[in-house]
Amino acid sequence: MTTAASQDVIDELDQLLERERAALLAGDLDTIARILDLKEALIDRINGFDATDHAPLGPLREKLGRNLSLLVGAMEGIRAVADRMAHLRRVRLGLETYDKSGRRHRHQTGIPGTVERRA
Repeated sequence: MTTAASQDVIDELDQLLERERAALLAGDLDTIARILDLKEALIDRINGFDATDHAPLGPLREKLGRNLSLLVGAMEGIRAVADRMAHLRRVRLGLETYDKSGRRHRHQTGIPGTVERRA
């Protein structure tokens, strides 16, 4: 691949990584999902470069690492929300207590998962 063509691919990936960062910071999961295929295709093209074309990739590596950290943080946040929602569901369905011998007892609340609407 010529140097000009390889620089175009690098520039395109650089811009895409900036868009991905903005989407991660905004919590825009739809945009992140759409960017993934484009990013993979550009990285595949860069992997096909000659060894001499790899010199300008340092800043891209930094941006990839930065975005990876943001993505990991977003996944941890989503996981925490899912765990909290599961916990709230369990609390809504009943209460768990322990007797003096350490056995767990579940007390059902009988509250349905609906909301009452009033005019």
